[in-house]
Amino acid sequence: MLNIIWPIFIIISFAYAIFVGNVEEVNKSIFDSAGSAVELSITFLGTMCLWNGIMKIVQETSLMNKLTKILNPVMRFLFPELKRDSPAKNEISMNIIANILGLGNAATPLGIRAMNELQKDNIKKDTLSNSMIMFIVLNTASLQLIPTTVIAIRTSLESENPSSVIVPVWIVTILAAITAVFVTKRLIKRF
Repeated sequence: MLNIIWPIFIIISFAYAIFVGNVEEVNKSIFDSAGSAVELSITFLGTMCLWNGIMKIVQETSLMNKLTKILNPVMRFLFPELKRDSPAKNEISMNIIANILGLGNAATPLGIRAMNELQKDNIKKDTLSNSMIMFIVLNTASLQLIPTTVIAIRTSLESENPSSVIVPVWIVTILAAITAVFVTKRLIKRF
């Protein structure tokens, strides 16, 4: 649907610019936006490299095992079908930790690996398991303690206080995660 809506908006914008005689302004804004997009991408690239490096260090040390043990009671509650020694638990834990640190982009490959592990344990290969559904919901709610992406965007736009969003993000993501888990648990029991 968006592949239809966006071209329509672009065509209407160009037609309107030609109609009112602002073609030069449109051209200028296109190149300004392209420059801003490159600067923002470089900012994100630096942030992603930093946090991906930290996550790689966490993976290679015993810290991951300690963090997984800390998350074990929560994991048992959220994913009761998973076996105690399931490799999916480790992948899910890493994804949750990446999301908590606000690393949505770094959490994506971890989430894909977790879903692949969950699919291996799935009996019905053409249907999502309860654990897969819970993981998707939890990943979408994305509980965050450090919203690095938002802070990076605010920093690149020269915000006076880019980290002022931290407390509102805590409130919103905690409420979203609790609501998402509650509704999912209820629906899983029903269906």
